Amino acid sequence: MRSEFAISIIISLVFLSLGFLLLHYGQINYGISFFVFLPFIIGYISGNSTIQTISIWGHLISLSIFFVLLYFGGLEGMVCILMAIPLIVLAIAFGIVIKYIIKTFFRPYTEKQNTIKSTIIPFLIFLVFGFAEEQLTKNDSYVIDVTSEIILPYSPMEVYDHIKSVDTLDAEKPFLMRLDLPIPQKCVLVAEKVGALRTCYFKGGKIVERITELKKGEILKMDIIDYQLNGKKWLGFKEASYIFEDIGVGYCKLIRSTTYTSELYPRFYWRTLEKIGIQQQHEYVFKNLNKDLERMEL
Repeated sequence: MRSEFAISIIISLVFLSLGFLLLHYGQINYGISFFVFLPFIIGYISGNSTIQTISIWGHLISLSIFFVLLYFGGLEGMVCILMAIPLIVLAIAFGIVIKYIIKTFFRPYTEKQNTIKSTIIPFLIFLVFGFAEEQLTKNDSYVIDVTSEIILPYSPMEVYDHIKSVDTLDAEKPFLMRLDLPIPQKCVLVAEKVGALRTCYFKGGKIVERITELKKGEILKMDIIDYQLNGKKWLGFKEASYIFEDIGVGYCKLIRSTTYTSELYPRFYWRTLEKIGIQQQHEYVFKNLNKDLERMEL
């Protein structure tokens, strides 16, 4: 029993560590091979155990150790880890189920399997799949636009004056920002003209924007020409914009858009989570803007 437990921990840690090293050094991408196929293999190998419950607990413990090392080693943030866990756990569970079905209906075949082969061969298949996926999707990233809006009881010019440049952002933080989603601290606009730079400083980095369209109280549109944020190698930023709509009676609808690129697969899973993260940053900016406008009336 102890050997089953120890072997399951060692196998998971070795496989996950090798997979992450390949990912970190660009040999495979942030795709199906790492987030789905590798954990599926770990689950599949768990099914080889004669004492499955012990083996499964060993894999779960090794997953916990792996994620803790990633976080405290500064290799990945808490938000990224939490987002990845459901996908990885589901893939592991699927691997366990598939192995159970094979063992149940093909028992004579599975009893003849060599333990080394049944462990190493799946990992070699992962390597082939990972390298192939990296080549097929090389330099391929999705471009996504996320838009949020808020209605404020102020004129478009008043809203524009308080968002073009922000000395200090200090508002109630949404859930993901309380973990480790980048927190904007201030935004500095060099000049109010097309071509001027606007730099937003974050806790742990900055984003540099160049104004491409500017009509005071109507639109502020920018290309993102540089970004330096901790981690997030799979995420890129392209454009940001504010549109100020006069909806009458002293009210303004502010529309905030962020255009970004992502290299994460499968897209059906990551798209929603990425959108939530960016919308929470929009929400934080809106809350701070509302506070600044309220202070103006005092």
